[in-house]
Amino acid sequence: MRRRRRTYGRGHGRVYGRLHGRLHGRLHGRLHGRVYGYGLALALLLTACTGGGPSGPGATVSPGASGDIVVASGRDVTGKGGIRQQLIDAWNARQDREHSDVHARLVELPGSADQQRSQLLGALQSGSAQYDVVNLDVTWVPEFAAAHLIRPLPDALVDADVIKSVASTARWGDKLYAVPFNSDVGLLYYRRDYLKQAHVQDTDLSKGIAWRQLRDLTDAVEAPGRSRPKGYEKGWTTQLGPYEGRTVNGIEAFLSAMDGAGLTDEDGRYTATVQQLTDGLAELRARTQGAYTLGDAVRSDEGESLTDFADGRTAFLRHWPYAYRTLHQSLSEAQLGVAPLPGRAVLGGQNLALAGSSQQEGKARDLIRFLTNRESERCLLDAGFAATRESAYTADDVTCGVARTPGAASPSASPSGESADRMPRDDHGRPAYARTILLPALRRAVQRPRTPLYGAFTQTFATELGRLFSDDPPGDAELAAELDKELRKALPG
Repeated sequence: MRRRRRTYGRGHGRVYGRLHGRLHGRLHGRLHGRVYGYGLALALLLTACTGGGPSGPGATVSPGASGDIVVASGRDVTGKGGIRQQLIDAWNARQDREHSDVHARLVELPGSADQQRSQLLGALQSGSAQYDVVNLDVTWVPEFAAAHLIRPLPDALVDADVIKSVASTARWGDKLYAVPFNSDVGLLYYRRDYLKQAHVQDTDLSKGIAWRQLRDLTDAVEAPGRSRPKGYEKGWTTQLGPYEGRTVNGIEAFLSAMDGAGLTDEDGRYTATVQQLTDGLAELRARTQGAYTLGDAVRSDEGESLTDFADGRTAFLRHWPYAYRTLHQSLSEAQLGVAPLPGRAVLGGQNLALAGSSQQEGKARDLIRFLTNRESERCLLDAGFAATRESAYTADDVTCGVARTPGAASPSASPSGESADRMPRDDHGRPAYARTILLPALRRAVQRPRTPLYGAFTQTFATELGRLFSDDPPGDAELAAELDKELRKALPG
């Protein structure tokens, strides 16, 4: 087993940089550069490209120039000068045409998603940075709303075109506090060529499979007497390191076992029972058993798991939509497939909110409206994000007029000017899987617990689940009882 560098302070956003630096750097001529020192995500998590933001962890962003609308966000998975910056530039160009003296400026927040959340909380609470629009992970909206750090928005900003499951992430209580910008959902990536080598007759898994079938396919790849693919070690990998990735994988297992029943109610109160937690732990244990799961998964984040899969160490990978584009930079359609995640898949993504301290509420709302309109969402989809609007996937008359070309957010990888974008597309320029796999997955996705105390929840949840991956793990009933006790401390009941 190769040595692995342990990383700390992980967050969904940090993954994007390691991925686009480490994986693309090695496989595709540093396609996006080392844009993230952390290593998407989630993740998510979460994420926008900058023009002139701070460069070190904990840096304080100076206020914008007079007339600036300052947008605070993480980094953009589409790279420097990526689609988010292009959308900001398009809004600024419109302001110039209208002879407005107001422009928007995108400012990146360094560090992991947890560090970004802490920076935003500190800045908005103290007024040390004059942000007008903040790009929040979907799990942060209740916390920022309950603390009155973001303002309620008109309900009309989220219309019926926004995917229903995604639209629900923007509300807290009976008010709209944010507008979905880009979404995220867990997907299953797989090596089609490994299945063919194992004489699997049907390698199209796009209709979905169960976890039992995934294990059966792994058994086929590892059948005695059969030559294994070069570099192959185990059936699948995912993100089980001590950060939000472990929470996401745990929630997917728990909600699958609990038939969709949540751990909290709509007001954020803890509602689970010890028996439900026991069932969830049994499901997570079954999914991560050593016979099928890469050993490094228990220390992996999104960047590490994606690299392991791209290196051929596993046949299957649980990951986010941005991996579709990234993996196709080094794997062909004959090698790579994508399918719905077995069981329940967690919803991720980021929402745009209006900072409570903003002095330019009208223009900031206009910017949010522009960044989340039908055309902008189509641009985000074409660039590799999961769009939040149904029309981006289904309306052929909705096109992107902002990005230079499909995939133009990435610099060319060859001196001849050949496009670095190798993502398969349909006849209308969308990612080939968008309408048939991604959109249905978003519609079915489930949310993590919605509570203003999400930070306390995820820390408790991930820490307790860590015992499952120790050298001497407790039984499901014992761990469930302890998890129940700790969650009751972290959340109101």
